[in-house]
Amino acid sequence: MPGFEQLCVTVAGSPGPGGPERVALHTAVGGGGPAIVLLHGFPQTHLMWRHVATALAADHTVLCPDLRGYGASDKPADPDGTVYSKRAMAADVVALARELGHERFALVGHDRGALVAFRAGLDHPDAVTRLACLDVLPTADTWEVMRGVTAAVGFHLFLMAQPPGLPERLIGAAPDDFFGHFLDAWTVDPRSIPADVRAAYLEACRGAVPSVVADYRASAGIDLEHDLADRAAGNRLRMPVTVLQQDWGAALGYDAAALWRAWAPDLRHVTLDRGHFMAEEAPEEVVGAIRELMAR
Repeated sequence: MPGFEQLCVTVAGSPGPGGPERVALHTAVGGGGPAIVLLHGFPQTHLMWRHVATALAADHTVLCPDLRGYGASDKPADPDGTVYSKRAMAADVVALARELGHERFALVGHDRGALVAFRAGLDHPDAVTRLACLDVLPTADTWEVMRGVTAAVGFHLFLMAQPPGLPERLIGAAPDDFFGHFLDAWTVDPRSIPADVRAAYLEACRGAVPSVVADYRASAGIDLEHDLADRAAGNRLRMPVTVLQQDWGAALGYDAAALWRAWAPDLRHVTLDRGHFMAEEAPEEVVGAIRELMAR
């Protein structure tokens, strides 16, 4: 990522039994101006933002961390199923921004990073000024729409929801096949993830199987509990929100905009005719949507 400094920033770890005291997050930082934090998805690292981040750095300070458990960031053990809660990962992001001098910032997340961003928006509304989520539904809604044979597209959600042991062994036996499947199946234009970038993603995932599984397992446990508690309490996202998605609703039989609007009263929902990795396949459209969000 030209013009970006690569940092290792240590922040307070997750509280509770088994939680690490400190977590080091590998972070690319560039540009100047109001801060925007970009959170990557699965099976990727901060490198997925290489086009978007360099464009936004023209007038924003852009922070691109590897989430805990991914890339070059720390991968703590998860003895009690809480270490990779999105609440803990969101706290990482807020602490990271503060450590780098940003008490308030806009937050953009893709896929797993979007779930972390969503939780940060609910838990830290005084820090997150604007929120964008790319190609995901909140955790509670995701589990509710995954029904019947159409849910096979999300087989990995069910696999990694299983108790510790079997998922890690199965994925660890052929990690390049497993992670590479998603890079291939979810991409409309294969040229958007060139060979060197694909190799970097696979290398990063190969060394992170237990933590990636723990991240997904949390979404079938503690993350779901947190979402359902917020829904029951009527908690909503207070900031302007933009959601960019493929038309998964047409395939799985739900109204994505309506599901998001229940969480985000100030919502702009856009359906894109792109692949899942839209920050790499359609960076100009993603940058445009973020700039529109920043102007709201």
